[in-house]
Amino acid sequence: MNSLKAVLGPTNTGKTHYAIERMMGHATGMIGLPLRLLAREVYDRVVRAKGEKAVALITGEERIEPPNARYWICTVESMPVHKRVEFLAIDEIQLAEDSDRGHVFTDRILKARGTAETLLLGAETMRGVLRDLDLDVDTNTRERFSELHYAGPTKVTKLPKRTAVVAFSTDQVYALGELLRRQKGGAAIVMGALSPRTRNAQVALYQSGEVDYLVATDAIGMGLNLDVDRIAFAGRSKFDGRRHRWLSAAECGQIAGRAGRFRTDGEFGETGDCPPFEEELINAIETNHFDPVDDLQWRNSDLDYRSIKTLIASLARPSGSPVLRQNPHALDEWVLRRMAEDEAIGPEVRGTDKVRRLWDLARLPDFRKSGHDGHARLVLGLAETLADPDARLGDTAMAKRMENLESNVPDISSLQHRLAMIRTWTYAAHRDDWLENPAYWREKTREIEDRLSDALHAALTLRFVDRRTTALLAGLKREDLLVTELSETGEVTVEGHVVGKLVGLHFEPASTAQTLEGKAVRSAAVTALGPILAERLGEIAGAPAEAFALTDEGHISWKGADIARLKAGPDWLAPRLELIGAEDAETHRKAATLKRVEEWLGAEMLRVLPTHAKLKTAETGSELQGMARGLAFRLLESGASIDLRQESPPPNVSKEDREALKTAGIRTGRVAAHIPDAQKPAAQRLIAILQATHTNESRRVAPEGAGSFPLDGEWAEAELNSQGYLRFGARAVRADLAERLGWEISKRRREADKPAFELPAELASIVSCPGDEFPAIVKGFGLAPAEKDPETGAVTLWRYLSRNRQDGPPRGKRPQGKPGGRPPKGKPSGNRPQRGGGRPNPREKQPDPDSPFAALASLLPPAKAPKPPRKKKKSKAKQAPEAAAKPENEAAPPADKTPESPPAETPTDKPETSS
Repeated sequence: MNSLKAVLGPTNTGKTHYAIERMMGHATGMIGLPLRLLAREVYDRVVRAKGEKAVALITGEERIEPPNARYWICTVESMPVHKRVEFLAIDEIQLAEDSDRGHVFTDRILKARGTAETLLLGAETMRGVLRDLDLDVDTNTRERFSELHYAGPTKVTKLPKRTAVVAFSTDQVYALGELLRRQKGGAAIVMGALSPRTRNAQVALYQSGEVDYLVATDAIGMGLNLDVDRIAFAGRSKFDGRRHRWLSAAECGQIAGRAGRFRTDGEFGETGDCPPFEEELINAIETNHFDPVDDLQWRNSDLDYRSIKTLIASLARPSGSPVLRQNPHALDEWVLRRMAEDEAIGPEVRGTDKVRRLWDLARLPDFRKSGHDGHARLVLGLAETLADPDARLGDTAMAKRMENLESNVPDISSLQHRLAMIRTWTYAAHRDDWLENPAYWREKTREIEDRLSDALHAALTLRFVDRRTTALLAGLKREDLLVTELSETGEVTVEGHVVGKLVGLHFEPASTAQTLEGKAVRSAAVTALGPILAERLGEIAGAPAEAFALTDEGHISWKGADIARLKAGPDWLAPRLELIGAEDAETHRKAATLKRVEEWLGAEMLRVLPTHAKLKTAETGSELQGMARGLAFRLLESGASIDLRQESPPPNVSKEDREALKTAGIRTGRVAAHIPDAQKPAAQRLIAILQATHTNESRRVAPEGAGSFPLDGEWAEAELNSQGYLRFGARAVRADLAERLGWEISKRRREADKPAFELPAELASIVSCPGDEFPAIVKGFGLAPAEKDPETGAVTLWRYLSRNRQDGPPRGKRPQGKPGGRPPKGKPSGNRPQRGGGRPNPREKQPDPDSPFAALASLLPPAKAPKPPRKKKKSKAKQAPEAAAKPENEAAPPADKTPESPPAETPTDKPETSS
């Protein structure tokens, strides 16, 4: 009686091992596996137990079938399901939902049976769909032998030994392999594009301990048994042949499950640019709980071969079951339709033999991964010769196809391409009805595939394992070849003699090279460095941001070596770049590298000087008009600040303009307009470098974090302002702190309510100034000593130099609606500059003649205007703010109380005061 059982569970549960042991317990058996590589591994194991004569291996590219074979080890697609065997197993049945191969797995699940026992092996997610198929299957769940834990993100260079890094593109695999070679001594490479022989050799390299790291695609997730302690995801999206998509949780779990073997626990986490795992996904992987499979890929297997049209129609016949979903994108069906449309082949092909022949050709696997169109051209070319069932490819035709595949090539990509082509012809050689002499060509294609596989393994090992840079042969006009090597420190040797050093992209010949064979040897070294430079340029073009740095000399370094320099551009915020070295490299490689460096510099300027970058690109500031727009433009030219004390006349900035400037990242006040984020140490350094590059003159950087510092007399005003500082006597004061000190001085004057007022010594701490230098800074605000201590000579009271006080820049005749202090004798109050500070005097409450309230004041009885303040002397303190409130709301704020002024309780040691 046939027993149908499903053994479900995650990786490392021993499902495949269990099935092999069950199979060998029967007289005959068959197992279908997802990969040719895994099939070969299981074949070798069963041969060791049962002998070569008892075991057959059947895959698309390999067929070993002894006459008296009792056990068949196959890929799922190649299973000879017509054979009667006691035991039959299908591994990794969850692949039945795969868009390319799924329909084959579904067909085997539904129809392939052993006479005594059938096992379906796969993930727990298949339990529900097996039940929906009404297969009368007994399900058995197996638990992992070890646990799986989330390890979090780790830099590639910090990954522990016995780690497999998983990436999803060839370029990314190679970049990671090269990084591990430089930092860790080497890594093995495993990709689906490699031949089984190459993959086995690379895995052996890792398993033997010769290297401690493995870089792989998601091919690692299926069937490879490795001693891996951690799986590090370098990405979580892949191109599946039609589109880029995120990995499903179950796919992540399948890959992560390769960490930990038998009783050894495993870890998984992120590295490189992989986005962080969500908490829900981490929990799903650790507990192996994923969304169930709802439906399977299906295709009708009861085909009508009377004509090509009836075959296509029968392939499209629906299943009639909601659980079995038809895939409209299958490659073989698409190629068959192209045959039907091709005038040289279809569409009127009739007869079972002819139609079967075309269908066999259409199912040729796309080993080259060339896409639908590229693969169709290959198949249609074959079909023109083999469309007739009696036609065969002759030896001459096959020899011509083998000719270009046998020659040796050194580079990895060419070897991979040739391996893909030879696998195509190996597949063809195992079709007895396609070739004139299939037995010969099976041997020939296998020999070529093995040779190419070994060459690819050697090339991968040379590139990703050797601690020294790839060895190069440089040919000279002599009988032998000189071996040129590049050490880890960049030292270039020819035949063991040092001839120079490769620093970044620049080759520096050594003086000792003169004693060798002169210019010929050095020329040979430079020529040999060509491939190394190309590789380095590619590495720089794909380097992350943290690999670059900007030096004080205006050079951009990569891994500590200068690779590019800044050059003067249209303005200091738009420098140009040029590479240092690599003069003889290919133009497109240099262009890609230069583009990456330019991208990094742009991002660095946006990070360090965000206000400048956004104003420069018009991301902000578009609403600025008039005076505000002019200030913003001048600040972009200056670098960090403008000294408003030097302006004549002072800029007339309205309240609305101040708010617009503040939104754009600019502050304006009594003595300065400045950009706060340009006064940080990193920004000051970058401004100095960029401006020095533009002017070709050296620029100094202000002392880091200094509120003020003594001037040595060599600081020009432009250089000082570019660092965000203003000159106050013999000392430079940071613009934002100068604004704070100015506000504090104005506040002390208003509180004193008299021309002479005290300035506490602690105010010097606002600008980090020594007490004996503080008077010189105060004088920079337009103040002079009003009274000194007769004994010490220290200033005890200060006063403004003139009635036009400097506690705020003069505002001109702009209507402000707020009366000033007492007018000069003999002059009407409306004809003098606004005082801009002090407490309002109710006795002098007279409208500005330019104010819109002046006309209203003239209508009032002249005797009544001064009465209210004389009757309410005791409420004088209350009337002052009330008298100022309405005009301040209706016009621009006065100079002593700008919107930028901090509240009185603002700590005096706060670096940013104007926000």
